[in-house]
Amino acid sequence: MSDLLAAYPPESVVTHAYAFAEEAHRDATRASGEPYFTHVVAVANTVREWGLDEPSVAAALLHDVVEDTSFMLKDIEQRFGKEVAFLVDGLTKLKRISYSPEQRDVEGLRKLVISFTKDLRVLLVKLADRLHNMRTLESLSPERQRKISLETMEVYAPLAYRLGMQKLSGELEDLSFPYTNPEGYDWLMENVESSYEERIAYADRVRAIVAAALVKNGIQSAAVDTRAKHHTSLYQKLIRRGMDLSQIYDLVAVRIIVETVEECYTALGIVHQLWPPLGGRIKDYIARPKPNGYRSIHTAVMCIDGRITEFQIRTKEMHEEAELGIAAHWAYQQARNKKGYTGENWGGMNDSGKLTWIEQLRNWQESFRSGKDFIEALKTDFFKDRIFVSTPRNDIVDLPAGATPVDFAYRIHSDVGNQCMGAKVNGRIVPLDYELQSGDTVEILTQRGKKPSENWLTFLKTEIARKRVRAALRRNRMRTLKPLAPIDTLEFTIAAADRPGYLRTAAGVFAAQHVNITYAMSQSDQKGGSLARVTIRCGALPKEKLERIIVRLKAIRGTEEVRVVHQR
Repeated sequence: MSDLLAAYPPESVVTHAYAFAEEAHRDATRASGEPYFTHVVAVANTVREWGLDEPSVAAALLHDVVEDTSFMLKDIEQRFGKEVAFLVDGLTKLKRISYSPEQRDVEGLRKLVISFTKDLRVLLVKLADRLHNMRTLESLSPERQRKISLETMEVYAPLAYRLGMQKLSGELEDLSFPYTNPEGYDWLMENVESSYEERIAYADRVRAIVAAALVKNGIQSAAVDTRAKHHTSLYQKLIRRGMDLSQIYDLVAVRIIVETVEECYTALGIVHQLWPPLGGRIKDYIARPKPNGYRSIHTAVMCIDGRITEFQIRTKEMHEEAELGIAAHWAYQQARNKKGYTGENWGGMNDSGKLTWIEQLRNWQESFRSGKDFIEALKTDFFKDRIFVSTPRNDIVDLPAGATPVDFAYRIHSDVGNQCMGAKVNGRIVPLDYELQSGDTVEILTQRGKKPSENWLTFLKTEIARKRVRAALRRNRMRTLKPLAPIDTLEFTIAAADRPGYLRTAAGVFAAQHVNITYAMSQSDQKGGSLARVTIRCGALPKEKLERIIVRLKAIRGTEEVRVVHQR
């Protein structure tokens, strides 16, 4: 008897779907020569292991029936109901996506986005399907191997990561790596294998010491193991470090899994008592989880023999969520609530704030009608390497690597972006094209009535910010009677005391006179003195208003000199 069938009673929808799929695929085989039915059973088993409900497992068994057999969707609905039919329909549409280095199927990808923003189970079953296909890729032609691997690397692995499914994302990337970059893969295998073996042996020595210390301090049920870095993420990190393997400290990390959050912090203290921590290398993702829901404490210490070693500390529940991400969280919700999956609130997950980006994606995809724009925006705004920054209220915002304060402003709200006139990062004024880094705290300085600058398009990283800037510029042009006429500009250059808050105060002078600032910047004296050079630009002003502004600028504490230049 199949292990899958043994998990469900005879009257279960899974049992009926198993028999139906077995009959429907009876004569079909895979490229390897194996019966096709083995594939759908493998997918269903993965979905079951992830803790999804019976309709999801049934849909996994039936996911290829409509596409590959004579049965139609109405047959699925008649036999298994609307819920299973809905999931199968979503999976059938996704199978028709065409994706290659030369041509991306834009509408297919759009269907992918629409389908899983309606019901996340569609994507989870699709990910299980893709995982088994990648594990059995060797029977296909080299061209098909590369095509499927590219799609996996560019679409499905990033999606799994965004869902918090770290283990799945890493495995999908590693399975794709030999086909998308065979030279890089061969180089890595030749250079890293001996290092892995030596470092795992070293980590085992560390693990024994830590395990004994935890027991001595009353943490009896802790599990201590080692984690080897995935090949793909290791290779990407090596590229950033000049291919110097000695600079990779987390090639093998030690993982501590405990029962409670309190024990996480106790374990952290025990590790730091054993070995001194490295400054700036402690990351508390329990107090401030990543936007994809990841929770853990990371620390790096100067360990045995003076070697830098990374530790990850988390509870059992956090560990399961780190491995299975949203699938594990959904299973917890289902077990606690004893309710079925609604498809509207993702089993309660969206209420917890773990999946706000999915709702953003639901609305966001509707705003991109151009195929090229949609593909680039999908890859940049949602799939690119992420950074995590915070607002002054400690809310976490995730952005693509290289994002600027203006990208951040538009992620908060379009009005914040449009009225952005300056930014502070970690309490210091920065240029608007400044590249944000993970851990930064960002404050946007706004001015009511401010309009975005066309110059912003030269440095924005997110497509949604570009789109909103272009829309605002179009609106402004429509309101202008002579859009092609030269624009007069006044540039104020102010020498002032280099102190926090001066730029905001100076901008307030213009706001009080209802003058729109087009540019504002404060730079410290390059010679290391106590003065700053403040530059503010605005449109031409009547003489009386210009004189009032100059007088009020000179009245600000710390102002040394105000010069005004008329530009055309």
